[in-house]
Amino acid sequence: MLDLLSDILTRLSLRGTFYFRTSFTPPFGVQVPGFENVARFHFVQRGEVKVHVPTTGETLRLKQGDLILIPHGAPHALLCNEVRPTDALPLEQVLERAGYKGDGVLVYGGADDDRDTQLICGHFSFTGPAGRGGTGHMLIDRLPPYILIQNYGEEAGTWIEATLRMIGSEMGGARIGGDLIALKLSEVLFAQAIRAYLEHQSPDEASLAGFADQRISRALTAFHQSPAQDWSVARLAREAAMSRTAFAQLFAEKMGTTPMQYLTDWRMQIACHGLTESRWNVADAAAEVGYASEAAFSRVFKKQLGMSPAAYRAMH
Repeated sequence: MLDLLSDILTRLSLRGTFYFRTSFTPPFGVQVPGFENVARFHFVQRGEVKVHVPTTGETLRLKQGDLILIPHGAPHALLCNEVRPTDALPLEQVLERAGYKGDGVLVYGGADDDRDTQLICGHFSFTGPAGRGGTGHMLIDRLPPYILIQNYGEEAGTWIEATLRMIGSEMGGARIGGDLIALKLSEVLFAQAIRAYLEHQSPDEASLAGFADQRISRALTAFHQSPAQDWSVARLAREAAMSRTAFAQLFAEKMGTTPMQYLTDWRMQIACHGLTESRWNVADAAAEVGYASEAAFSRVFKKQLGMSPAAYRAMH
């Protein structure tokens, strides 16, 4: 059975797609454009880099071994010390000037070879359901504008440092299967980064407090393992070892929604995934998410997504 985070990321159809490995030398400044339903990361393999995040107004300094994750695909800038965010060039223009064709290393900047900055950069796309905002799950949608993990290799253990080195060696290499291996390893990296972030969250943290609360997490894990069962607030409360009233109040306070609305949202996410990825028909989807009839399932689906299951399947 999948654990909570694994189930969420699997249903969201996380796909890793690398866009470059860099060798930057000062002076350099690169404006990375924003995209919806995309998370980006930059790992400093060598040297240092500043990352300017316009959504927060912050400029962060990353050293060798640091990793930054931009969960919502917001625009940001990669800079050396000498370049201001306003002077950075758009990524498209940088690629053109560097003559970069999409493989190998993106070499860009000045002649100061002694201050070479090497980054492993990538993005992950989510196939969130049409008709609603965000990726399709609050855990991803409520992540902060950026996640900075310093000394990432050390923080995550020696295996993740080895993973990052393997990603670097596989990217653009000549060995068969290298691109696929790099993409799958990047998905591991993304999941591990989110896990590290969640494990350091306080139960009082507003946006993701529910996932840091052991009682709510137990109930959510039980539901995610068997979403088609006949769940009720009382049954979820038993999984959390709480009374029904206390659990409902705690869930609403920490999650910002009711237990049954969370269940409905996730069941519809499962249905969207099955209709598009597994080619379920409407009857299959209804059964997989615990509805006794196609009609009942279709009513809820249309209310949530703004279209019928059959129309959603045809659209994709």
